Amino acid sequence: MPETLLDAVSAVAAEVGAMAHASWRGDFKYWDKVPGSPVCDIDLAADALLRERLMALDPEAGWLSEETADSADRLNCVRVWVVDPIDGTRDYVRGREGWAVSIALVEGGRPVIGVLDAPARGEHWRAQAGRGATRNGEPVRASRRLELPGARVPADVLPRADSDLVMVGKPNSIALRIAMVAADQADLLATLRWGNEWDIAAAALIAQEAGATVTDALGRPLRYNSTKGEQFGVLATAPAIHAHAVERLADRAAKAVIR
Repeated sequence: MPETLLDAVSAVAAEVGAMAHASWRGDFKYWDKVPGSPVCDIDLAADALLRERLMALDPEAGWLSEETADSADRLNCVRVWVVDPIDGTRDYVRGREGWAVSIALVEGGRPVIGVLDAPARGEHWRAQAGRGATRNGEPVRASRRLELPGARVPADVLPRADSDLVMVGKPNSIALRIAMVAADQADLLATLRWGNEWDIAAAALIAQEAGATVTDALGRPLRYNSTKGEQFGVLATAPAIHAHAVERLADRAAKAVIR
């Protein structure tokens, strides 16, 4: 895959990020799609601009986005754009910095390009399969932590069973929390619920290309462009502690996966 496509996707993310940033902390409308899940008119504008720009880059790719009605047509596509126009909308509408534009190009069920643009944090992340990951043009490398106790976790609270872990600041965007593992700002990120592929596809590639181990909450490989566009949780860690994290979470994950 030519480097020029990564550059083009990176430019699109920066353009949409700048558009969203121009209205951040300004006047815009927002509402709850469902209780606790906000959306704003900037989300919708960003989605429309992303679709226009990205489909121009690869018109044959399918489309999976948080702010677009899903279509089964994407299941027949070799490549699929998997995007979240504003990941971390809750932080966006509250004037906080923990949000990002997330773009992944998935081919054969795996991300081959991943870009995050987080203009409020002054961060632009990008990765291409097999070519490493960068933040603001500088290579990032995941944590090399060897032991689970003491591992840094982006969280507001920790269960008593995880009191031996260390909380660090948590942006609302799960993509940015995964990126923290990529940049050795955290050692472990785990979710134990069904979630959407657009939340994690780009960041998971960035973390993997930085050397982190990334799986679902049960330790299984992640595959994208699934029928429902969902994954059961995500577990991104320093490689040496991944098996220990899977073991610790096994009982909780087994209960949570049933719905």
